[in-house]
Amino acid sequence: MTASDSPLATATDEPTPWALPPRAVLAEVGSSDAGLTADQARARLAEVGPNRLAPPARTPWWRRVLSQFDDVLIYILLVSAVLKAIVGDWIDFTVILAVAVINAAIGLIQEGRAEKALDGIRSMLSVHAQVRRDGAWTQIDADDLVPGDVVRVRSGDRVPADLRLLEGVNLRVDESALTGESVPASKSSDPVPAGAGVGDRSSMLFSGTLVSAGTGTGVVVETGETTEIGRIQTLISEVDSLETPLSRTLDAFGKKLAVLILVMAVVMVVIGRVVHGFDTPELISAAIGFAVAAVPEGLPALVTITLALGVQQMARRRAITRRLPAVETLGSVTTICSDKTGTLTKNEMTARTVRTAAHQYAVTGIGYAPDGEVDLAGSPASLAEHPDLRLLAEVMTLCNDARIVRSTGEGGSGTDGPGAPDDGAGDAPGWRLVGEPTEGALRTLGLKAGFDPTGWRRIALVPFESENKYMATLTQDPDGGLHVLVKGAPDRVLDRCATQTGADGEPEPLDRDLWYEQIDAIGAQGLRVLAAARTGAAPGRTTLAPEDVDEGLELVGLVGIVDPPRPEAVEAIAQCQDAGITVKMITGDHSGTALAIAREMGIVPAAGAEDGAPAPQVLTGAELEAMSTEELRAVVEDVDVYARTSPEHKIRIVSALQSRGQVVAMTGDGVNDAPALTQADVGVAMGIKGTEATKEAAEVVLADDNFATIERAVEEGRRIYDNLRKSVLFLLPTNGAQSLVILVAVLLGWALPLQPVQVLWINMVTAVTLSLALANERAEPDIMSRAPRDAKASILTAAYLRRVLLVSVLIGGATMAVYFIERDQGMSVPEAQTTAVTMLALGQLAYLFNCRFLDRSSVTFSVLRGNRAVWYSAGALVALQAVFVYAPFMHSWFGSAPIGLREWGITLGLSVVVFLLVEAAKAFGRRRTASAPPR
Repeated sequence: MTASDSPLATATDEPTPWALPPRAVLAEVGSSDAGLTADQARARLAEVGPNRLAPPARTPWWRRVLSQFDDVLIYILLVSAVLKAIVGDWIDFTVILAVAVINAAIGLIQEGRAEKALDGIRSMLSVHAQVRRDGAWTQIDADDLVPGDVVRVRSGDRVPADLRLLEGVNLRVDESALTGESVPASKSSDPVPAGAGVGDRSSMLFSGTLVSAGTGTGVVVETGETTEIGRIQTLISEVDSLETPLSRTLDAFGKKLAVLILVMAVVMVVIGRVVHGFDTPELISAAIGFAVAAVPEGLPALVTITLALGVQQMARRRAITRRLPAVETLGSVTTICSDKTGTLTKNEMTARTVRTAAHQYAVTGIGYAPDGEVDLAGSPASLAEHPDLRLLAEVMTLCNDARIVRSTGEGGSGTDGPGAPDDGAGDAPGWRLVGEPTEGALRTLGLKAGFDPTGWRRIALVPFESENKYMATLTQDPDGGLHVLVKGAPDRVLDRCATQTGADGEPEPLDRDLWYEQIDAIGAQGLRVLAAARTGAAPGRTTLAPEDVDEGLELVGLVGIVDPPRPEAVEAIAQCQDAGITVKMITGDHSGTALAIAREMGIVPAAGAEDGAPAPQVLTGAELEAMSTEELRAVVEDVDVYARTSPEHKIRIVSALQSRGQVVAMTGDGVNDAPALTQADVGVAMGIKGTEATKEAAEVVLADDNFATIERAVEEGRRIYDNLRKSVLFLLPTNGAQSLVILVAVLLGWALPLQPVQVLWINMVTAVTLSLALANERAEPDIMSRAPRDAKASILTAAYLRRVLLVSVLIGGATMAVYFIERDQGMSVPEAQTTAVTMLALGQLAYLFNCRFLDRSSVTFSVLRGNRAVWYSAGALVALQAVFVYAPFMHSWFGSAPIGLREWGITLGLSVVVFLLVEAAKAFGRRRTASAPPR
């Protein structure tokens, strides 16, 4: 049954059961309080199908395998392998082919995260359901539910389908996986407006969410793929994966390089044939040697290994990478869209301020740990000296069902204060909440204030109801006196009060205007406001009813509660902004709360911080709904706070940012975030509180759910990209010098200074030793003070390409020079060629030190420190080259010959000259950049 087929569809073809009275919904779905009969249920099941999320059609395995080879770099690898086979080098042919196969295998393993995300969502659905069939309650498989079934749920149940609530008692549901709200939503059977967002549909229970308190009965209105969670599955399956900036850059680079090699090979063959009259077989051999020298067959492996090393480094920094390219993509991020709860904030509700009639108290410390105090004018306030504070702490601690448990870290727990029981749980040292977050904040407030509940005993209770919005207890103090304690929504509590608590703890006339003013002031700070009230009770009383607290209460005070920002996240946001990265908050919370937290975290300027500046703009889900795609694109870069958002809204925000050229990282933890994580350039899931569906949809998983870890991951991504650039900048002149030697020799009609097999040797030895040394380089000092790189820019700028050409000429020229000098000195061809190969090896080793610092000078002792891999690589290169020169079996394999100290001295001296000339070019580039006018 699709949305348009639903009996609840309106004129707009959108079903809105939340806007209809319960009786009307029952009538529309053809049901009643007694539910369906077994025959009706069977007929409807045959019509709408089972209540499950169907797996999508999977791509055939052979097509998935072939798609892994659809890459220009892989084409270069395969062409290189063919060329190796043509020249008869079957060892290199096997190695290069193996690299291509390994790359494909890695791609297959990493592929399919969206499919796994759908599997994760399917696993969230309830297995069984309590349903009313033929007038009697029975338990059935959730798969067999159909629209019209009457279902009941209670605390701890997972909602089995989308239900329209018929009746509920103290019903609260954890919808954080759908809405992102940290506090369970109160549910009521009263209709809500048809335009209400998912988070505001208080008359609905959604499939896959968890009942945290109370009981309820509802009628099934949607099942399977038409449920809210089913719609999210559809969104995930419809999102197209994006190319990473690195893949786009390397793809373009590979195509240009392939064309250049082909053109130069043709030019070489034509000139060799027409001008110098070389034989065709000789020309073909030279062309193959040129192509073998020019193709950087080590580049794909170099990229893969560098990214793999980056994955290991990021894991040490608590960011687990599920896809290799995401490591580099993080380094080019320009915008981070972050969830609020638990990522930017602690996800531990905390009392921030206390207001009584006489005083304004500040509460220090964050989270559930009782580390902090209640201050008055900057000094700790004792309960003995402040009776008004003592009475408020009494109410908030005793009219409370939560407990703050101290974990010993050894499998047992301590207590939350004198007289509190041990629940025997907990494995990690620290403090944790047993109960609801709001009550946990109040319990911690009592601990910080120094209130001791020992000796107090609860006699009776009026539980919190969504209709009343307060909780009341009849409590006996240690002396036997009875008290009625009330806490709840400030408007509901204030309506029941006749007096207020004065500074001396005694009642005084109620100043309603004062309290309305304070409620507004605390709420304007983005804090959740709760009120505390009390009254006496007659001795011997044992019961408490709602009518007992309808009037005559004494208002003790107000408490402002917030999910506080993580201190390290505030610092991380500032560092991101220094790095040119915009941070945007996308949350399911209300706009006032979201804006207050955003101001506190520095995402938007504090109120009044910029004279004459307009107030920071907040877009709500309802406002997004009314905007066209073009309207959203016009404002998306200017808005930094989005509130009351749905999964579709998050996808629209990410897509709009991408349309403006932004590289977007999106964080999330709930299943509602999975589509946006898939759409983003980098999806970042929370490892602790994230759902499995979200983790499978993400490229990166944070092991500590901390925004600061994202900032560190971005820094690591930038370091990895720098090292990739250094490696490419080093690798290309290696191929350039070799190919230049062959190209110039053919164009000028000279004998080849290098044999193809010797080109293979120098390629192999540098690939084994030098190429990977730069992958371990530390971050450049200015790495997080630069603006994000242009995702469309080439991995090598024009300046770097000029450097590649210069170094190719320098090393290639030195190689040809030593060859012809040695020949003029009467040395044999093998000896001259061996000297030329040694020049290539030592010249590249010298250039390796140039590449350690992209633009900074390498003429410093710092170039000799900080990366042991460089010295290991240098030692290995010299050792292997010595084997090439002096081992007899190498002479027969590669046509080499022993050389003396004079030849080593010449090649070493020319290598130093290459190093110094490259440094001179870098210095010229720095001066040119410094004198260039700013753009």
